[in-house]
Amino acid sequence: MRDATLPIDDRGLAYGDGLFETVLVRDGQPLLWDYHMARLELGIDRLALPRPDFDAFHALPAQCGPGLRVLKLMLTRGSGGRGYRPPEAPDLRWRWKDSPFEPSPGRWFEGVAVRCCELRLGIQPRLAGIKHLARLENVLARQEWQDDAIAEGLLCDSQGHLVEATAMNLVWRRAGRLETPLLDRCGVDGTLLSALDEIVDLDRVRVGLDTLLAADAAWLINSVQGVWPIRRLDDSAGNALKQWSLESNDTFRHAAHRQLGYPLNLGD
Repeated sequence: MRDATLPIDDRGLAYGDGLFETVLVRDGQPLLWDYHMARLELGIDRLALPRPDFDAFHALPAQCGPGLRVLKLMLTRGSGGRGYRPPEAPDLRWRWKDSPFEPSPGRWFEGVAVRCCELRLGIQPRLAGIKHLARLENVLARQEWQDDAIAEGLLCDSQGHLVEATAMNLVWRRAGRLETPLLDRCGVDGTLLSALDEIVDLDRVRVGLDTLLAADAAWLINSVQGVWPIRRLDDSAGNALKQWSLESNDTFRHAAHRQLGYPLNLGD
């Protein structure tokens, strides 16, 4: 159902008991669609939700408006059950909407300033990787700064290991190798990250902030915004920790933007 109101007893509204996907759509054609549906299926299995009609989902991108759009698809366990106890036979409820989208080319080519967040992500392997609705940790982390000059905040887990940014994945290059945090205990396994995993050599590692500070380049990525090179990293108090020089021929950004149909160079 398109953009319809949820009842107050919906379990997604009450408990975050559900999943969502945000998909970049260009003139009715979805980008990285198979990766989004694969992650959605994984989430359905993890939360033990009823299997939806995927044919209905496959028809959604063509119903989006012209140009560049973002399609948001949300599934919940529906209503029912007693308290936290789910209903024995849940009636899956899903909603969707699409909105016009304009990316930020300046961030692609000029890079971004990023800060470290004080909040630490809890470790819960059963929820790791999927895009569930209970995003309160990300909300609290994003609440830590109001300066529009800071594009994102980096998150570590409760043991001090790098995980992600509040809404993007993190990749860096160290000693000639591309690395990204392991997402087997918390965090969202982004669809652009999954696509890149198949076409570039990308090592998934469990490391702390010191490893990132030893990198010679770093990027934030997701399937809607594309790739933002990091040019400066601050601590949570605003003190500079690291500055990176931007690369004129950023081969990693090029590889990612080919997946999304975004420009490779300024002026394309």
